[in-house]
Amino acid sequence: MPKPSLLSLLRKVHRDEGGAVSLETILIIGAIALPILIFLIKVGWPRIKSYFNQGLTDLEEGSQEAIQ
Repeated sequence: MPKPSLLSLLRKVHRDEGGAVSLETILIIGAIALPILIFLIKVGWPRIKSYFNQGLTDLEEGSQEAIQ
C-alpha cells in the first residue's frame, strides 16, 4: 500500500468538516464566558475578597477570645 503524500493528507483534512461544529461551539462558549469572567474579576472579586477577609478577622478574634 503506497504511503499517502502530504498534499493528499492536507486536501483530506481541508475537506473534512467534522470538527467545525465543535470549534464553533467552543468559540461561542468562550465569547459568552470571557465577558462574564472579566465582570466577575473587576466587580465581584473585591466583594468576595472583603467578605473572606472579614470572616478571617472574625475567626482570629474568636480564637483570641477562646485562648484568654
